[in-house]
Parts: sequence; structure tokens; C-alpha cells
Amino acid sequence: MINKEQRKRIIALIHQEVVPAIGCTEPMCVALCTAKATEKLGCRPDKIEALLSANILKNAMGVGIPGTGMVGLPIAIALGALIGKSEYQLEVLKDLTPETLEEGKQYLAENRICIKQKENCCDKLYVEVICSAGNKSAKAIIAGSHTNFIEDGASPTSMASQACISSQASEANVELNLRLVYDFATTAPLSEISFIQEARTLNMNAAREALKGNYGHNLGKTIDRPLAKGIFGNSIYSHIISRTASACDARMGGAMIPVMSNSGSGNQGICATNPVCVYAKENENTEEELTRALILSHLTAIYIKQSLGTLSALCGCVVASIGSSCGITYLMGGDYERICYSVKNMIANLTGMICDGAKPACSLKITSGVSTALLSSLLAMEGKCVSPAEGIVDDCVDKSIHNLTSIGADAMCATDDMVLNIMTLKA
Repeated sequence: MINKEQRKRIIALIHQEVVPAIGCTEPMCVALCTAKATEKLGCRPDKIEALLSANILKNAMGVGIPGTGMVGLPIAIALGALIGKSEYQLEVLKDLTPETLEEGKQYLAENRICIKQKENCCDKLYVEVICSAGNKSAKAIIAGSHTNFIEDGASPTSMASQACISSQASEANVELNLRLVYDFATTAPLSEISFIQEARTLNMNAAREALKGNYGHNLGKTIDRPLAKGIFGNSIYSHIISRTASACDARMGGAMIPVMSNSGSGNQGICATNPVCVYAKENENTEEELTRALILSHLTAIYIKQSLGTLSALCGCVVASIGSSCGITYLMGGDYERICYSVKNMIANLTGMICDGAKPACSLKITSGVSTALLSSLLAMEGKCVSPAEGIVDDCVDKSIHNLTSIGADAMCATDDMVLNIMTLKA
């Protein structure tokens, strides 16, 4: 039985990792760091230097910046300096207007921004921004997670903020395993976990927003068209992949809308939310069942990311799809054993899907992940599970998860380097 103190720490962890974000979290992280450095400088910078880890560069090169119609880091940095507010966190650019966008474009035209890869940087997630004006300069650094400032100046306000961050991190320090995740999701008082419904509100709204425009590759809209319905049918399956892909289309295509992220990724948040919500609606599950399934999905993704790391060579949709498969299996009536089956089935299938940056084509990978999630859940409910004699799957579900994350975090490092090399040579 999970005691009250354990529940408190797990809830703090979810609140820390499941947060609203506008746009792709990597360029928003750089914009946030720029906003903080500008605030410390106290005036509009004449020059901005951004020193970034390879994974930040990779994830920010090809993605749309919300409300701009533009792609990549330069406009995110310019707007971070001109209109960004660090208090908004990953919604740092939400005050954007057509007028300030024009200012940002002019700022870019003046060649005030320099972007480089940080030399000898061992951190996957590292952002250092130096803003200067005249003979003064100010620096801000984010590392470890997308909103974690590790160098925040020496003013009393900044020190208090840093202490607050440390306090929150301490409260949320809990080592998860799948049994603990399942027990929490299925037994926690509903009043303590109902906040997760905000993820449904934001992420399903993002899917609806995609229908209003032409975002990314329009994958979600394509799946809803007559030709696709002739292939996929007008089914729960087609509705799930359409609503999930649509939200990703809108986010990667630069729609000015917030989504609920998971572990620093909006796409992971979408993938952990929308398949579960669509299945629950069409299967006529109760609101309580949906709430518990969403907690199970999001917390499973958080658990896997604890050993994988915030950024890695492994596509985040693999992690979030495992979470959504757990949530859907629960909504199908599956118990802990069946949920373990769905996790193992997922690991046997999707291991090795590379991350080659955030971009409109992420909706294709998300669709692959969600399709596999449904298949894994159906197999699990039939009592079918990949055996430990096959591949990297182990008898122990937690060992299976750690086999997956050790490949993504360690063995695929050379893959990550090669992917970035290919991407930068194209640029």
C-alpha cells in the first residue's frame, strides 16, 4: 500500500514533468535561457551568443516556431530576447504579436546572433546564452532539464528561485518501478490525481486546432480523408492515430497553442495523452477510469525517462507509446500482469527507433508508436507476451525497460553523433 508521503512525492514528480509548453521544447528552452540572460542584462542585447549541446541543436534545427511561420533557433532566440519572460517557463513566447514578430525578423537581419555547439560538452541537454550590450554582459545556463537554471546570478530573487527549484526537485525525488506506477495510478484518491485531466483539455484541443489550418505534413487530416478511410476504416484505430498525429502536426508546424508535455517533450505528452483519451471516449470508459489511465500512461513514460535521460538517440515516441499502451490496456480491463505484457510487447517491437530531431515528420513516428501501442495492448489482453527467449525482453518487466534504456542512453551514442553529423552537413 502506498502511503501518503509516497503519494505526495509521486504527485510532485508528475507536476514537475507534466507541464504546459508552447512549441517544441528545445527551441523554447533556448528562448527561455535567452529571456533569463536578457533580464539579467537589464536591457535589449546588442549581441547574443548561444552555446548548445549537440542534442539541443539536433532537436531545434527543423521545427516550426509558434506564431512565426519560421523554422529553427535564430527566430526563437531573437524573440526570447525581445518579448520572452522567464516566468512563463516553456510558454516563454506566449506574448508574441505580429508587431513583435516583425521586430524579431529585423533583429535577425542585423546579424546579432551567434549559435555554436558547446565544446567538450558531456551533457545531452545544455544551453548557455550570453547577452551583451556595450561593455556589460550577462549569462544564463540551463542543464539537465528544460527549465533548470544552474547558473542564475547572485541577486536575492535569483537565489530564492534557485532554492525553490532545489526544494521542488527534492520533493519529487522518487525512484519508480512499474509496480509502484501501477499501484499509484489505480489506488490514489481521485481528488489527488484529477489534475491530469488538463492534459486531455490541452492536447485534444491541439488535435482540433490542426483541422483549422495546414500544419506540417497534415498527417492527421490525411488519415481522416475518404481514401484513408477506405484503407483504415472509420474505426477506433483510425480515430486514435488521426487525433494523435493531428496534435503533433499542429505543434511541429508552429501553431500558437499550448500542449501538455511529458519529461520535457510536447510530442511525448501528446503521445501519452491522446490515444488514451480517444480510446476511453469510444470505449465509453468512465471519467475515473480515464483519469487513472492517463496517470498510468504519463507516469510510465516518466519512469522510463528516469533511466533513459531527457534527451537521447532513442525517439521519445517509443517511451510515450509504451505509456499509452499501458493506459489503453488498463481501459480494456487489463490488470498488472496484462500491462506488463503490453510493455514487453512494445519493447520487442519499437526498440531502436532513432531520434533525428524535432520536425513535422515526427507525426509519422508518433503514428508508428501509437499503432504499435494498440497492437501490444490487444496481444496483452489475449494473454500473449514476447518471451524472455526473444531479443532484449526479460522475465522481469523492469529489467526489460532498463535493457531498452541502456541501448538508448549508452549504446546508441555513436548513432546520435552520426545523425547530427548528417543533419549539419545538409544545413
